[in-house]
Amino acid sequence: MPALPELRELERIIKLGHAHLEVDVMCEVDVKHKRFPVYKLALGNPAPDVPAIGFFGGIHGLERIGTQVLLSFLRGLISRLSWDKSLQHLLQEVRLVFMPLINPGGMWQTTRSNPNGVDLMRNAPVEAIDKVPFLLGGHRISKHLPWYRGPDGADMEAENIALCRTVVDELLSRQFSIAIDCHSGFGLRDRVWFPHAHSVHPIPHLADILALEELFQQTHPNHHYLFEPQSLQYQTHGDVWDYLYLQAQHTPEKTFLPLTLEMGSWIWVKKNPRQLFSRHGMFNPVAEHRLHRVLRRHTSWLDFLMRATSGHREWIAQGPTRLRLQERAVARWYRP
Repeated sequence: MPALPELRELERIIKLGHAHLEVDVMCEVDVKHKRFPVYKLALGNPAPDVPAIGFFGGIHGLERIGTQVLLSFLRGLISRLSWDKSLQHLLQEVRLVFMPLINPGGMWQTTRSNPNGVDLMRNAPVEAIDKVPFLLGGHRISKHLPWYRGPDGADMEAENIALCRTVVDELLSRQFSIAIDCHSGFGLRDRVWFPHAHSVHPIPHLADILALEELFQQTHPNHHYLFEPQSLQYQTHGDVWDYLYLQAQHTPEKTFLPLTLEMGSWIWVKKNPRQLFSRHGMFNPVAEHRLHRVLRRHTSWLDFLMRATSGHREWIAQGPTRLRLQERAVARWYRP
């Protein structure tokens, strides 16, 4: 039975960076007679008073490119730590947490869902306020249909419990934190989505999202990302980041910004229509030169987020400036 290449690369990185990494197995997933670990890796300053950023990927087993982007970024960080004094200094000011492969069972099976047939991004106990798209918005009809939420009243899947425990312990416990979850499969361009997915109502931290986007525009003026609330495209039940963001609202003095990088895989299909005949090809770049280009192009975005987390006190707006940012953001994203 073939091994899972992404898991093999992750374990190579763990071995390479053993002197710098804290490594935990958050749960294990059984698929027939195989068992896959779900790893959490951390590096940087563990002190509770420093900000933290979490990098997440592989929630959908078909979307291998999200995991590959994070593994490429993590390998680069580990390789630089032996000589890059600026990175060594930065990691004294920030905590980095990685879960690059949350759904190894689904990735091994080449399915969007986990081995139980559950879509992990429709599995959290959150109900959409308005009507959602049929099936796409999450359903409980059958695990044999895509976007299945799981049985009504059941606990979240083990992979989601591991994800939530990591976010609560490592991110929500801090005064400031960001999460970035890497996906692919929607649209012709790369998007950065933020909550909500279950509601069209603006979030309390909309000013922070706009401030972060403008900071990125200033430092990377030729970037190709489109920032928007996920609800602008469609609403869903069970979004795990909505669930965690709503949990974070119980401590409003803290800031937690969950973001989703939605890589626009339709452009890869447009350039190579034969990819339509492969489930893998619909969500991932197949041509080697395109894969390398994708792995390169998102490094600056991930590096920016790491540095913006460390320096958040310099760009988070307060007082009247914050109110003006909130008003501008509402006018941009929520008023036709």
